[in-house]
Amino acid sequence: MEVNKYFLLDLQLFAEGDTGEKTEKATPRRREEARKKGQVFKSNDLNSAIILVAGATVVFLTFPYMIDNVKEFTTFYLLERTNHEFTNEYVYFLLIEVLILLAKTLFPIFLTTFVTALIINYLQVGFIFSGEPLKPKLERLNPVKGFQRIFSKRALVELFKSLVKVITIGFIVYTTIMKYFYIFPRFVDMELIATIRIISIILFEIALKAALVFIIIGILDFLYQMYEYEKSLKMSKHDVKQEHKQTEGDPLIRSKQRQIQREAAMKRMMSEVPDADVIITNPTHFAVALKYQISDMDAPIIIAKGQDFIALRIREIGAQHDIAIVENPSLARTLFYNAEIGDEVPEDLYQAVAEVLAFVYKQKKIVL
Repeated sequence: MEVNKYFLLDLQLFAEGDTGEKTEKATPRRREEARKKGQVFKSNDLNSAIILVAGATVVFLTFPYMIDNVKEFTTFYLLERTNHEFTNEYVYFLLIEVLILLAKTLFPIFLTTFVTALIINYLQVGFIFSGEPLKPKLERLNPVKGFQRIFSKRALVELFKSLVKVITIGFIVYTTIMKYFYIFPRFVDMELIATIRIISIILFEIALKAALVFIIIGILDFLYQMYEYEKSLKMSKHDVKQEHKQTEGDPLIRSKQRQIQREAAMKRMMSEVPDADVIITNPTHFAVALKYQISDMDAPIIIAKGQDFIALRIREIGAQHDIAIVENPSLARTLFYNAEIGDEVPEDLYQAVAEVLAFVYKQKKIVL
């Protein structure tokens, strides 16, 4: 018993280049659409490093100012006014003074870090506002997708960066403390202000070294984020073709539009032929129709021209309307190649065209 077997094949598998592989760089339109959706790349590690440097620098520079404010507050409210009655009103007043002290002390730090965060973010991504990232996405609730994100390449990179940061900070803290370890026993004999100043120097050194390492990690992370971003925006050849069709239009439609435009232009040109004074021919390959009105024109103008079939059509229309047809191969070719429809006859051809028009007017017995 013979059994016929049929195999269903998707012929699109044989389409050249349409493999679906994203091998092409993102087009400007693709980048613009991604930016509108809030899809930009930046390094949060670089942001944190710059903010840490700015914050630590401000703390170090304003530390004497902070110490003076705390000293004045302590001296006035905790030492000189010890006999003041501790009423509810006084507690409220003291609380307000503490808040003012905190504001005066911490405001430079908050302002500096805030402005630094704005600047570094602007330098990385520019100004962008998009509500797309805030829209709820159901795929985020998919446990399979969540599991894949946990063990994705990006998650492993983030884990590696975190380990490097922890190890680096631990090493920096250990080496810095060992560097100043000899001075710790002397804190017993120092004044409180001197002790605080030395501790601030140690902390500033730790912060500066950590920030330097974070900046290096941030720069590497910035390059990695840029690589991942470019990779995510890559397009397949099919995507590029589809985008080209959307922006430029379907080639078949554009071709049809050009054909319609050419036909409309041809009809307009042929409608002008009956107004011509003379048609200069090759005699068969070229035809140029000229019109000249002494009162309105400085020189004859070309109202129609064509080659081969179009030239034949111009001659036929001219014959139907008793337009003079003059054979002058060299003049016809020169006019065809050196002037466009609506142009005046070039100056170097005035003499030749004038002779043709004079001959036509003489035949028609027209007196200029």
